[in-house]
Formats: sequence, C-alpha cells, structure tokens
Amino acid sequence: MELQTDQFYVYFNTRDEMCRVDMRQVMYFKADRNYTEVFFRNGTNLLLGVNILSVEKVLDRPVFKGKIPVFIRIGRSYIVALKYIQHINLTNQQLTLADNILPTTYHLSVPKEALKKLKEFYSQKVCNQ
Repeated sequence: MELQTDQFYVYFNTRDEMCRVDMRQVMYFKADRNYTEVFFRNGTNLLLGVNILSVEKVLDRPVFKGKIPVFIRIGRSYIVALKYIQHINLTNQQLTLADNILPTTYHLSVPKEALKKLKEFYSQKVCNQ
C-alpha cells in the first residue's frame, strides 16, 4: 500500500484502487477481515482494501497526533474519532457516536472490557483538561 497525506486527507493507494479519505469526516473505522470499512458523519461508508492494522499505523503518524489523540483503537474491531463519542454504556456494551449537527448516529456493540478501558482513558485524558 502506498500512502500520501496532506492536511486533512489520506490517500489509500493499493494495487487495484485509490481512495481519498477526509479524516475530518470520519466517525469510525471497522475491521472486516483484510478490509476496513470507514463510516462518515453524513451516514455514508467506504470499504478500503487495507486491514485495520494498516489504518492504525497511518493514524499513528505525527500529522495525526497531538496532545490528545484524534482517533483511538477500541478492541479488535474499531478505531473511533474521540470527538464524536457521545455515550459509553457498560451495561448494554454500547458506544454511541454522533456529532450533534448531522442526524447520523452510530451505535456500536463493543466488549465490556474495551469500553471500560475507553471510559478510563476518556476520564483521565479528556475530562481532566
């Protein structure tokens, strides 16, 4: 996979395709075997021809790092944008993502242990700023 980035976009370039992803619009990434599905604020989605580990490595680049990470890995299947986290429900094992501008809301089923770690991270890093 060849990769290029600019201020807001990542270009995923594989042997058979090229996909431009506006990282400001991404709510989350979901693993799908050797592919990764990208879910956007407007309710659309895109299937990338790369696995979630490759996406995680892209997001680990300095251009996407700051004092607080923009994206965080949750369990084996998800990478979510921190700014869209609306609700963490340990009892129902559910994570809700929304932006309060567009009507799109995502409800993700996440294992309880992964949600506990997310809640702890969020409480320590984000709420104490």
